[in-house]
Amino acid sequence: MIMKKIFIALCALSATCVAQQTTPYDSLYLKNKTYTLQTDLYKIYTTERATIVMLGNSITFGVNWNELMGRNDIANRGIGSDNVLGYYRRMESVYRLHPTLCCIEGGINDVYADISVDTIFVYYKKIIEELQAHNIIPVIQSTLYVSTKWKRYAEKNSEVTTLNALLSEYAAHHSVEFININAVLSNNALLREDITHDGVHLNAEGYTLWRDILEKIFQKYGV
Repeated sequence: MIMKKIFIALCALSATCVAQQTTPYDSLYLKNKTYTLQTDLYKIYTTERATIVMLGNSITFGVNWNELMGRNDIANRGIGSDNVLGYYRRMESVYRLHPTLCCIEGGINDVYADISVDTIFVYYKKIIEELQAHNIIPVIQSTLYVSTKWKRYAEKNSEVTTLNALLSEYAAHHSVEFININAVLSNNALLREDITHDGVHLNAEGYTLWRDILEKIFQKYGV
C-alpha cells in the first residue's frame, strides 16, 4: 500500500513537471536587450493616463504617434524585435495607463523565429482577454506582410495570412475590432515596396496611410 501511494505521488509530480516545462519561445523575448531597456523606462515614465496605447514591435515603435495623429494622449508601447509573448509579459505597462483603447500590431517577429501560428494565436487571445478584463477595448491590427526584400518572404507571408485569418475569425465571433491594415499597406500578400525602406519597416508614406486608417477607428470609439 505504501509503495502504491509513493508511485501515485511520483506520477502526480511527474505530470506537474511536464505541465511546467518551458520551450525556447518562453524566454525568447528576454534575449532582446531592447526589451529590458524599454520596460525599465516604462517604470519611470511619469505619464499616468493615456487614452490610447499602441502596443507592438519596432513597426509600432518607429513613429511618434502623438505627432503623427496630432494628439497628446497616445502612449507608444512598441519595442523593437519584441514578440507577442513579450507583449503579454509586459501588459502591466498598459494597464497602469488606464487607456480606453489598446491597438495591437505584431506577430512578424514570432513568425520569423519559426514559432507556430497556433502558438502565436494562443498568446494573442490571452492579450485580448486580459485587456477586456481590465475594461480596455482591444483593437487588433492585422499582422503586416513583408516585401520581396525580406528573406523567406513567400513562406513567412503565408503564415501571416493564416495568423490574420485566425485573428479575424476570432474577432468576428467575440465582437472585437479587427482592422485589416494590409488592405492598404500591402498588395497580393506583399508589403508595398513604396511604403517600406527595408522590406518590413514603414517609411513616412506608410505611416501616413496607417494614420488615416486609425483616425476612422478613433472616431468610431469617440476618442
